[in-house]
Parts: sequence; structure tokens; C-alpha cells
Amino acid sequence: MNTSPAVSFPWLRVGLGLMLWAMALGAQASLAAGSAQALRELHGKLGDKLAHSPLKRPIVLDSAETDGGLQGDVYAVVDHSLDDVRQALEQSSQWCEMLLLHINNRRCRVAGDTLTLSVVPRYDKPIDQAFELSFTHRTVSSGRDYLQIELAAQEGPMGTSRYRVLVEGIPLGEQQSFLHFAYSYDHNMVARLATMAYLATFGSHKVGFTVVDKKPGGDPEYIRGLRGLVERNAMRYFLALEAYLDGLPVPAANRADKRLRRWFEGSERYPAQLHEIDLATYLGVKREDRQRDAAPAR
Repeated sequence: MNTSPAVSFPWLRVGLGLMLWAMALGAQASLAAGSAQALRELHGKLGDKLAHSPLKRPIVLDSAETDGGLQGDVYAVVDHSLDDVRQALEQSSQWCEMLLLHINNRRCRVAGDTLTLSVVPRYDKPIDQAFELSFTHRTVSSGRDYLQIELAAQEGPMGTSRYRVLVEGIPLGEQQSFLHFAYSYDHNMVARLATMAYLATFGSHKVGFTVVDKKPGGDPEYIRGLRGLVERNAMRYFLALEAYLDGLPVPAANRADKRLRRWFEGSERYPAQLHEIDLATYLGVKREDRQRDAAPAR
């Protein structure tokens, strides 16, 4: 693979929008995942952070850089029952609908328990410039008090591998749930160096959500670099999950448009980190994708 900056940087800007959709906690979270009791204990430990989140919502976002790759997490209280979450994510085709809310995800195909996502380097690039990432969908646990569903891919583009996407949750009363939405992957040295080069040049102005200091005027100084990139995309994909859930009670004919608008509105709540394009352009791209994939093959 050609890894010169001219080739790598455009992919790193958005391909990492998918690949750095990175969410899996650091040491504390990875130990906490895997059961209803463990997730309840974690919910208790994060109670104060959820109640006083700088994101102005009950969300805790974490990220980590490791020797083997990148990882991060979103923990959130959502106004949906655990049954709603289960019904929304139990099929691979539903995951496709959810993932396609992201501006750079342009196509998703399902074959059994495998979903293949096509991602372009920029939203305005044609679909034939997309790379593909194939995930195996699996429900690990689906009880009344605990849900865990995961996607896994052994290989990815640009020297990446061992992808794992995880959604787990517990009920909080009848109409709320506590969710952990996580993603992790490994990358080789070439991919890591190319990412760092991008972040030092074209991506140098991008910031994440973690506040690391204060500017002279008192405004927050946000984290940058690899963790900033992870955090931006962690939030984008959590917002995709939430927008998908918010579309459940909407009549089927209006559901897709509702979800697109909800994803965009959620992203615009954090313009410093997530603003990319205007609503009309976003909706136009997504409607064009639907029309293309609905057209009969020639």
C-alpha cells in the first residue's frame, strides 16, 4: 500500500472517522464490562460524572492510546428502555441503518451475520473511492437485565486489524437505560506514523472533548492528537445510536428522515468538535445514497 502523505491523509481524515470510532474504556472500564452487576457498579462509580458532565448531558466520554492501537468509550443514560435497545440492534440490517447516519458511511450490505460498510475519505467523494470493512454481528447476552451485542472484524484498511465494537446496557427503570458503547482496534507502525503525520498537519486544528487546560481568556483548552480524533468519532457514533433509537416511535415512512435530522442536530450541539457541513448538504448526500442503492442493477 502506498503510504505517502498525499495518499494517506485524506483517508486518515475520514477513514479514521470509522476506524477511530474508538470506544472501550481504559483499565477500569475493560474490567467492568461483561455482566449486569459489573455495569451497575460502573454506573454507580460514574454517577457524579454523569450528573455533572461538561457535555451538558449524562454522558461520560473516555479515550486511551495504547501500544497496539487506540481505544475509547462512551457511557450514557438514554431515554429508551433496554427492550428498545435490544430490538433496535438485534439484526445486522439494523446496524447498517444506524451506521449509515454518519456522513462518510455511504453504503452497507448484509449477508447473514456479516455487514460490510463502505466508507469514503470525504462525504463528497464517489462511492468507488470507498474502502470496505466487514464485521461479524453477534448477540453475546440478551437477558432482561443485561444486553451485550458486538461486531468484530479481523482485518481493516491501512494497516489496521482486530476491530471490536461493543454495545452493552442495563435497564434504569422502565424508560431509561445505561449504555456502554465501545470500540477498539489495533494498528501497525506504518499506520500509526501516518496518523500522527496527518494530525500534525491537516488535522492540527481539530480538537476532542477532554479539557486539558484553560486558555488565557478562560475558555477550555481541549485535547488534540490521537485522543482528540478518537473522541470526536466516538461521539459521532454514539449520536448515531441515539438517533436510531429516537426514530423507533416514528411512523415508518418518516423514520429515516427523522433519524438523519436527529444525528445532525446532535452533532451540531458540539460545533467546535463535530461541525462539518450544513443540514441541506448532509440530507442531500444521504438521499442520493438511498436512491442509488434502491435503483435496480443494470
